[in-house]
Amino acid sequence: MEQKLLNLYHDTGIYQLELGQAIMMVVGLLLVFLAIKKGFEPLLLLPIGIGAVLVNIPGAGFMAAPVYDATGHMVSPGGLQYYIYHGGIETGLFPLLIFMGVGAMTDFGPMLANPKTLLLGAAAQFGIFATVIGAVLLGAFGIMDFTLADAAAIGIIGGADGPTAIFVASRLAPELLGAIAVAAYSYMALVPLIQPPIMRALTSVEERSIKMEQLRHVSKGEKIVFPIVVTVLVAMFLPSAAPLLGMFCFGNLMRECGVVDRLSDTAQNALINIVTIFLGLGVGSKLSAEAFLNIETLGILSLGLVAFSIGTATGVLMAKIMNKFSATAINPLIGAAGVSAVPMAARVANKVGLEANKQNFLLMHAMGPNVAGVIGSAVAAGVMLSYVGG
Repeated sequence: MEQKLLNLYHDTGIYQLELGQAIMMVVGLLLVFLAIKKGFEPLLLLPIGIGAVLVNIPGAGFMAAPVYDATGHMVSPGGLQYYIYHGGIETGLFPLLIFMGVGAMTDFGPMLANPKTLLLGAAAQFGIFATVIGAVLLGAFGIMDFTLADAAAIGIIGGADGPTAIFVASRLAPELLGAIAVAAYSYMALVPLIQPPIMRALTSVEERSIKMEQLRHVSKGEKIVFPIVVTVLVAMFLPSAAPLLGMFCFGNLMRECGVVDRLSDTAQNALINIVTIFLGLGVGSKLSAEAFLNIETLGILSLGLVAFSIGTATGVLMAKIMNKFSATAINPLIGAAGVSAVPMAARVANKVGLEANKQNFLLMHAMGPNVAGVIGSAVAAGVMLSYVGG
């Protein structure tokens, strides 16, 4: 009887629990706390946090692979998170579906009304490439063990686009996926804290007070033609970026064409919500103790912050340069919205602008570079996949 009780105790998670697993369960609960109490990207951080807790429960087998005998018959099925990760994240399915839903929720009007904002979205991607160089140098000097593929995946964090970061990491550095995803979504959630000091440091009160002219009306035809043209051009010149931008533009076309409202509504609501749940659980499955608790994770978090900061700064600086050559005034604050944290970065630009001038409403102007940043980060991802993955 005592032996049976002892065997039963040995089968419990309490007996099998290792220090690293306990630490990662605490990390998962911390993400849950930040999601619920602080409101930091709750739609993703909550399922990611729960996924981290589940995958670190010893003996539960949430990430266990299926076991087959010599004849090919399944002896033991795989765990829930195993199938979620391999079916939705490793294949790139979930990030692409998320992009379709984001496209269905996005209005290209502000960007089309002021096409110059495409340059701001492009400038903000400089943080991605600068961080790739930094990660490569860390690897070259032996400070961190980062390969070129690892560096490319880490650099995408600078675009402040979670699905894009996950999509690239799943192809170039799957072993770093958990840290990259947590960094990407954490910095997206911290946009209101990270960006304003950088914006204020690079601009004067007079620059922040600049009022911009009202945007022109964008016709329905323009909104329908634009996603089609972007998809075709990207597919022709940079095929590796076509999956992300193709799904993004497809979602937007459903929104703008006006003949598939039910599909557009599904993409914006039910579908993207379902995929978000599974995406979070799948990302959480990569937050196991052995994959997360290492010096590389600290390096990823640090480089991600650098990438995001550089992207914010270069967007602001590009707006200041453009303002010197533009016939109409451009408020440099909207350049910070060139990172693709939609629509939070645009809201932050509007908030900082209102602090300098109570009549300065920049939200719609900032949405232009904000949407351009989504396109820019997807193109940057395509460049990384084509150059490194190829």
